[in-house]
Amino acid sequence: MSSNIDHPEIPAIGIMAALDEQDRRLLGDYGEFLPVHPDKVLIQEGCEQDSLYFVISGTLHVHTDTVEKRTFVARIVAGDILGEINLFDPAKASASVTAREFSQIWRANKNDLEEFMQSYPMAAARLMAGIVGSLSRRIRRMNEKLAITESEAGFQSFWSKIQ
Repeated sequence: MSSNIDHPEIPAIGIMAALDEQDRRLLGDYGEFLPVHPDKVLIQEGCEQDSLYFVISGTLHVHTDTVEKRTFVARIVAGDILGEINLFDPAKASASVTAREFSQIWRANKNDLEEFMQSYPMAAARLMAGIVGSLSRRIRRMNEKLAITESEAGFQSFWSKIQ
């Protein structure tokens, strides 16, 4: 990865690890590199969202907001992706994403990615496999969290009955 902010490159981390250097360089031309400063909102909950975001460096927090409170959802770091669900199921953003420190992001919208897929189908297949793998890991973690929550709720219900 280039250390020059003016000429960033997509590094071989996360879903991009399966792409060779030339494919990552080509893919970078199909999106844009964004510097995101601390406390800047990258994605706003409830707003239209049609892009894939790849974190090159930095840390971001995913959160939802209500009048009463902000709920932390996840910590996103280099190699992680955001927005991938909306590539397959377009909708408004279900949460906000805010930079916790200076972060470097690569963003591509659906049209950018479709053009890349048409031009470089083999590299696009490896990219899509990485996206599907990331989605699968998120679903698995969510299922584990739900199972723990259900188990705790069952225990609490059991405990209240015997007291």
